[in-house]
Amino acid sequence: MNHKKLFIQGITSSGKPFRPSDWAERLCGVMASFRPPGNSGDPRFTYSPYVTPVLIAQVKCVVIDTRLGDLDPRALDFVMNFAKDNGLPIEEACEFEPQTRT
Repeated sequence: MNHKKLFIQGITSSGKPFRPSDWAERLCGVMASFRPPGNSGDPRFTYSPYVTPVLIAQVKCVVIDTRLGDLDPRALDFVMNFAKDNGLPIEEACEFEPQTRT
């Protein structure tokens, strides 16, 4: 499987912030126990490295690493369906190499 990172944007189709305001933290809290083998993080205190909340341009978002589906396909389906059921945009994250100035 080609792994990538996706992000769910917390913005409604009318351009308003998705509510409740802590939706990203709640979603990531539910997914906190999904961790790679050997990860010693305590799900009571840390988020999963596969599902993390971020703020992008003042919009709450959740970044999803699709390796979550390798661990448990149902977990990835749950997160994706949350976004779809609530009409939240899902975008593929772009990665780029920082350029050095010469």
